[in-house]
Amino acid sequence: MLKNRHVTGWLQAAPLSLILAGFLILPIATIVTVSFWQATEFSIIPAFSMENYAFLFGSDVTYRVFLATFKYAAITWALTLLIGFTVAYYLAFHIRSQTVQIALFLLCTIPFWTSNIIRMISWIPFLGRNGIANSTLIDLGLIDAPLEWLLYSDFSVILAFVHLYTLFMVVPIFNTMMRIDRSLIEAAYDNGASGWQTLVHVIVPLTKPGIMIGTIFVLTLVMGDFITVRFMSGSQKANVGRLISNDISLLQYPSAAATAVVLLCTVLIVIGILLRFVDIRKEL
Repeated sequence: MLKNRHVTGWLQAAPLSLILAGFLILPIATIVTVSFWQATEFSIIPAFSMENYAFLFGSDVTYRVFLATFKYAAITWALTLLIGFTVAYYLAFHIRSQTVQIALFLLCTIPFWTSNIIRMISWIPFLGRNGIANSTLIDLGLIDAPLEWLLYSDFSVILAFVHLYTLFMVVPIFNTMMRIDRSLIEAAYDNGASGWQTLVHVIVPLTKPGIMIGTIFVLTLVMGDFITVRFMSGSQKANVGRLISNDISLLQYPSAAATAVVLLCTVLIVIGILLRFVDIRKEL
């Protein structure tokens, strides 16, 4: 009987296993394999070699690019967490009507009705030298000359990242907050806790799974993004995604694959560290 159940379980899991193997495991295995191949300017040689990894770890550019990637990810994470937690808290605890909650939540999703590229490049005419932001500041007498750092800088890159990925922080935090038993908050107030103490000692600890899920979403998206950095920095900045994109454009697939493998391992390490702080399986 137990044997039949075991066989039945395997048969039920077989379709999903095949899909995961075909669309996840096989592509990753292919990338890892190609990362050990050799390449010249005109051809790719399917022979085992460590030269791609040797060149990658022996170049100062690699470390600078990874450092820039971590910088973008860390700053974007901090800003999206601040905005996302604030928005989620307001929707979950200050909006009593479920209809209004849904309406405001859908309002947050309106930017996602258009593509990422359109939402990203919409900042360019706003932040440009003769854009709306500079023109308004000059008209108000706050500045005498246009601010050059508003566009094609780290500021514009991070601004675009925050605009693109804040919702990925709002959704899991809001979902977690809606599951909090309101009697716990009432009990905290009945025991003399202030609003700040209730937030720090009750709401934040119970919201940690949602924060971690949002953190994983934001960090992985930012670390793998290259279009945003390219357009919003005017090709003056680089991250790991752009490094991979440049190698692909030059048909240096083994080098791009090696960089992708290192990036994947880095992201997995970051996720592994985050998962040690909280068990998010309750939210999945």
